[in-house]
Amino acid sequence: FNHQDDTYLFFPLGRTHGQSVTQTEGQLTMSEGSILIINCTYSSSEYAYLFWYVQYPGEGLQLLLKAMKANDMGREKGFEATYKKETTSFHLEKASVQESDSAVYYCALGAGEDYVYSLSCITVKPN
Repeated sequence: FNHQDDTYLFFPLGRTHGQSVTQTEGQLTMSEGSILIINCTYSSSEYAYLFWYVQYPGEGLQLLLKAMKANDMGREKGFEATYKKETTSFHLEKASVQESDSAVYYCALGAGEDYVYSLSCITVKPN
């Protein structure tokens, strides 16, 4: 696990060695123009690095946002997330979703040698 670049190795685990990450929305269907909030909370016995990845239909996994320390805010393509250590959260938000935002979104945590994630499948319907 290399914190210096954007290449990370995924392990298909939601919890390992005291680290866990949880999303409340497993599958969600929305209308275009809606506000998107995907809640992500984490638990870690070590200092954590937090990430959002996205996988669009027929494509590979892409890094969307990352936060390397508390209060870091990531912004990309209209999405944003803030690393809130006091509430152990890294919620993903977008003010107005489009049909092209339909994808699987992964909230991921890196701590020490552990790397864990959970996912949400978001479908946006055209108006």
